[in-house]
Amino acid sequence: MGAELIPMAFTTGWGSGVNAYAVVLVLGLADKIFNLSQIPNALARTDVLVGAGILFAVEMLADKIPYVDSVWDSVHTVVRPAVGATIGYLIGHETAGLDAAIGAATGGVTALISHGIKAGLRAAVNTSPEPASNIVVSTTEDVTVTGVTALAIAHPWWAAAIAFLLLALGAFLVYKLAGRIRRYKRRYDAWGERVGISAPAAGAVDPRHDPGRRPGWGLGRGRGSGPPPPVPPAEARPERPFDQET
Repeated sequence: MGAELIPMAFTTGWGSGVNAYAVVLVLGLADKIFNLSQIPNALARTDVLVGAGILFAVEMLADKIPYVDSVWDSVHTVVRPAVGATIGYLIGHETAGLDAAIGAATGGVTALISHGIKAGLRAAVNTSPEPASNIVVSTTEDVTVTGVTALAIAHPWWAAAIAFLLLALGAFLVYKLAGRIRRYKRRYDAWGERVGISAPAAGAVDPRHDPGRRPGWGLGRGRGSGPPPPVPPAEARPERPFDQET
């Protein structure tokens, strides 16, 4: 395994950061069908393949729905790097302890970087008003991860080179789309506050308790809306001719 450890761990780490369940399915099915020595036997277990298949189907659906895909990405901030590190560890486990550690570190760090880039790009895509872009991007990700992971089985160095180029391209796109990503984050945070899944941003003022807000404006008068405006004293009110006694 020696020379193939680093490119294999790097490629599977990159793929895990985008779609971890697709990587497990491709590697596990390849080992199940062809009994390949370079793939850990643990990935070919029936229970692993069934679980990965179910979660892959769920991700295919969730990853194509605007905003739901970002929630899914948030949940998988820990899952994807963990899967990448586990696959990297298993790839090097049968040779030596150092190989296992290198494989785990390579897979985990690469998966974390890849996941961050994917989450950023999907945030930028979610700024578009129509859902078709989410479907196109998600399908492209699934096909690319499947193809590059399959290539890694036969040609690990070629696959690692492609994964590196895609990682660099993704980082460049995130940099160019940083403005759109920041706008999306503000919208996503506001949505999270409305549904109660995130705390208000630091420095935000609740309009119901804003001392500078005029009572009775916007939210209506009531409890928490502030005291009524003061009534000027009688001597301060201008005299009107019709107020005099006849």
